Amino acid sequence: MKQLPLNRLLSRRWLPWLGLLVPTIILLVWWLPRLFSDEIPLGPQQEVQTINPKMGIHTRLTDEAEPWKIKRTLEMVREMGAPWIVEYFPWAYYEPRPGHFEWGHPDLVIEHANRQGLTVIARLGFVPDWARPKESTPLLLLEENYEDFGRYAAAFVERYADTVDYVIIWNEPNLSLEWGYRPVDPESYVEMLRVVYPMIKEANPNVQVLGGALAPTLAPPGSEWGMDDLVYLQRMYDAGAADYFDILSVHSYGWYSDPDEPADPQVINFRRTELLYEIMQRNGDGDKPLMITEGGWNDHPRWTRAVRPGQRIHHTIRAYEIARTEWPWMESVAFWVFRFPWDAKTYQDYFTFVDTEFEPKPIYEEVRAYARGEDVLE
Repeated sequence: MKQLPLNRLLSRRWLPWLGLLVPTIILLVWWLPRLFSDEIPLGPQQEVQTINPKMGIHTRLTDEAEPWKIKRTLEMVREMGAPWIVEYFPWAYYEPRPGHFEWGHPDLVIEHANRQGLTVIARLGFVPDWARPKESTPLLLLEENYEDFGRYAAAFVERYADTVDYVIIWNEPNLSLEWGYRPVDPESYVEMLRVVYPMIKEANPNVQVLGGALAPTLAPPGSEWGMDDLVYLQRMYDAGAADYFDILSVHSYGWYSDPDEPADPQVINFRRTELLYEIMQRNGDGDKPLMITEGGWNDHPRWTRAVRPGQRIHHTIRAYEIARTEWPWMESVAFWVFRFPWDAKTYQDYFTFVDTEFEPKPIYEEVRAYARGEDVLE
């Protein structure tokens, strides 16, 4: 038997394997960089299916670092049937030095939200250390720094001109905590709007500016902790606020009351929002819409302002339905809060619709059924 040279023998033996090895190498070259990359594909364009186009939720992705969790959160919001989200974009995170913007995280959140067919309401605030006194709270913004904040807001709306049409200017300015631990000052807040509003409109004339974001509170006159939201709103109008916001943002927590409990100036309940709208009407501003950008019910077993889990489900769905059928002036209702990146280990965890591991709570399932047209209020 004639013996073949060793090199020819090896080439024949390995020839079939080489045919598999080459495509395997090509596949690894394509796949390995993606295995160790944080990039998550956006996926196909989606559309929210719902019977209630006013449904919304506060997503709280501000501190969510993992892209796949951002995407999964927004997928689940779409699947729940809520077309609106409120998301927080802290100034201090994205302009760490004057004029130096870092848009990576907002790009990620907004791109995924838009791909899921969601409308983003962007809440702006939280002061970087270079724009406030040393050792002060990031919630303190002095009047001499209003233009700094305006430049950030203008840069934000210009960058996202095609993807974000709504921005909230500050949060709960009628509470001392949110006003930098100072006595609240509606006239100074209106001055903030007067400075920031035209800067935003110059950068993006189409964006809708939300003013207010008022916390419901029964704080008595002269309280060091806050100002009654009804009093605060009237003082905003007295200071000339009407020309410097397009939509009124309000917060509407039900505490332990039913959403059909009548509005009363001495009570915190869901229909308190009607009293705020009446103030707008009395000031000739009734043609403007409102948005509830925070609110809802809590089912913590030991919190004094909580309800039972079944009541929370009923109240939440009924509130969405009130906005849809009774409040033509209400554009959207975004309740607090869809999910936290980690457990707060307080009553705050009992506001969520989904736990940190993306396990849906019963309220998520029932709200989704409502959005699909199932009769879940009976």
